[in-house]
Amino acid sequence: MAQENSALIRRWFEELWNQGRMEAIDEMASPSVIGHGQVQHDTDIGLKEFKPFVVSLRSAFPDMKVVIDHTIEQGDRVVARWTATMTHKGDFLGFASSGKKVTITGTTIQRISHGKIVEGWDNWDQLGLLVQIGAVPAAHFVAPTAERRSA
Repeated sequence: MAQENSALIRRWFEELWNQGRMEAIDEMASPSVIGHGQVQHDTDIGLKEFKPFVVSLRSAFPDMKVVIDHTIEQGDRVVARWTATMTHKGDFLGFASSGKKVTITGTTIQRISHGKIVEGWDNWDQLGLLVQIGAVPAAHFVAPTAERRSA
């Protein structure tokens, strides 16, 4: 079961976010799916709100490429740590195209029942996205480094 859930989350990111195949939403998500954290942190959404969100984000960043860095499966849930790269080529939240390349990371948890996503939690670098397109000024807790470190 868990491996099937991991395959579903990978398919979700590949078909929906990388390929922009909107039909994937209805194929992989339950009609009553609930999402937490895709948009504002305090707002839960269903398919009615999620579909326009996808269209808006993919219109602003049409070359979006999401890579799954890691997955963890437990019971009916699967977690994906991911990295997205893209170019700001269209209006996003009222900010005109900047042409800037953007890299963000995020973590997605999906609860899956009968082969469909029934609930999802997302925590992604929304502020980093806005800073990189020039919508808000950068602030640094520590001096930025040229390279990323890993253990």
